[in-house]
Amino acid sequence: MREDNQLIVMTHLSQLITLVTGFGSLLLPLLFWLTQKDKVYQMDVHGKNIINFQLSLIVYFIICVPLILFLGLGLLGFLVLGIISIIFPIVNAVKASRGETPVYPFTINFIN
Repeated sequence: MREDNQLIVMTHLSQLITLVTGFGSLLLPLLFWLTQKDKVYQMDVHGKNIINFQLSLIVYFIICVPLILFLGLGLLGFLVLGIISIIFPIVNAVKASRGETPVYPFTINFIN
């Protein structure tokens, strides 16, 4: 196994592809993780954190849809989740560049 912090940082930042294309925040990191988890040291841990974070965001966005009818709370939820989905990948990419294992908050562990 080789150590490649740059690839791990790119994997965290690849979640931001949605800002450019409108989709892919789950697919691109999933592709990096599946192809590199056995080759790059710590990629498995980082990849699982990213995938769990993205799957959790999807669940939370789905929960926000019916909340739109309840005093518009779903719209506030969309706004908060949108900000979180931009800030935490950047913060955790910086942490990964320092060799730290970042943690995404409010994440449901789908993959252990």
